[in-house]
Amino acid sequence: MKNIHWIAFLIILGVVLSSYVIKSGVLKVTKSRLPPRYTLSFLGAKHRSLTGLLRPNLSCQGTEFTRQSVPDDLNAILERRAKEFKQHQLRNKKNEDIIIAPVNCPLQYPITGFKVAPLKKSIIPGLALQMQGRGKSEMYKVSLSVKKGVLSVEDVLDEDQVKGQDQSELTISSRNLTHLNDLLSRVAYTSTIYHIKTSDLGYFTFEDQEAIFPITIRRPSVPVLYDPGKDVNSQVTIITKTFLRYKELNVLIESIRKFYPKIKIIVADDSLKPERVSGNHIEHYIMPPAQGWFAGRNLVVSQLTTKYFLWVDDDFVFSKETKIERFVEIMEAVPELDVLGGEVSGDQFYFILEYDEGDESNGGCLSRIRGFHQPLSGYDGCFLVDGVVNFFLARTDAVRSVGFDPFLKRVGHTEFFIDGLGKLLVASCKGLSVGHQTHQPQAEYDSYRNQGKAEEERKLAHHFFKNYLNYIKY
Repeated sequence: MKNIHWIAFLIILGVVLSSYVIKSGVLKVTKSRLPPRYTLSFLGAKHRSLTGLLRPNLSCQGTEFTRQSVPDDLNAILERRAKEFKQHQLRNKKNEDIIIAPVNCPLQYPITGFKVAPLKKSIIPGLALQMQGRGKSEMYKVSLSVKKGVLSVEDVLDEDQVKGQDQSELTISSRNLTHLNDLLSRVAYTSTIYHIKTSDLGYFTFEDQEAIFPITIRRPSVPVLYDPGKDVNSQVTIITKTFLRYKELNVLIESIRKFYPKIKIIVADDSLKPERVSGNHIEHYIMPPAQGWFAGRNLVVSQLTTKYFLWVDDDFVFSKETKIERFVEIMEAVPELDVLGGEVSGDQFYFILEYDEGDESNGGCLSRIRGFHQPLSGYDGCFLVDGVVNFFLARTDAVRSVGFDPFLKRVGHTEFFIDGLGKLLVASCKGLSVGHQTHQPQAEYDSYRNQGKAEEERKLAHHFFKNYLNYIKY
């Protein structure tokens, strides 16, 4: 009996102390020391409202936790972020508009389909039955079915009118057409199989009429934006790969610094005996010897923190005609563009790739042809192409999604654009110019640079398997 009294006393004491702690603000102080990811999970179901006050809101209302770390010029950053997000939406736009099929049959439905998140419930837009001239006593009955999910009607009052709740087949009936359409407006779809990128089909039936519409199941992706900052130095990084050509590399760097003293330069170096490359705003990465062209490109691209990068060969030279800002201006105005090439010593080399998938047994055929698809609207001397000269500005995220094949050590340029065919929107513009240094042949360098017959055969065999090509012509 005494134990019971002690337990009761301890419970009362606990309640009093809890009340005092909350009122005095002690609990608030304790909570503020917890990192945002922690929650007070020891509070039970009865105290969920209190838990909500004590832990970060993990819904969309929790934006204050990210803003706390933003520097003082928040308004300027918000403005830049809004602009970047708008461009992100333009670049990643898909046909999000839902088109409702006109009533050429009694069934109204989303002819273009709709998008849902996996395992999440979403109302199917636009479902309706359009009928005229039927008696009021007649029964209207429609059915819907899916294969990778279940169907339900939200807030059903008369269960007799809906059969198959939370199943793959659903039947709705009513003698009142208005009421039937009200039920149809609340039909929801929930996928039952987790997959980040798949689809389903919805079948909508009335008497001898049937409509089929697609259901796209996609896991929403988080935007990845690059803060462009306030000038070209925070928008663009210049990248290059060097091998046994330090003299040329130093000339290139010196010419860049004449016009862009603060822009970051990243150098990948697989020379046999690396030399020091130093200077402000330069990152020099030493690779294992002779790893090759594309391995070096992968390395420098992996280190980018800017929205764009400018690719240059290590024997180029900047002049007063080398205007990076002009590159950026065009790319910003046409956010769908991924790669924008210029010209090297007046040579605006560009090409298109003609590709035929061929048949399953033999593979496809691909040819590189000098030419362009169309002029780039609004920009004289600019053309939409598939590949450009080895001097181009590119979007970091777009190029990372394609990458550079490190198998290609000696020769690799067109091969990047082959891998990017159908993934990268490419253009070439006259007037975006860089110079090319004149230099004497170097026997050691040339022995690595030039591709022999055996190397060529290995490369063709690589295309045969990797790109499923039966025929290729440069």
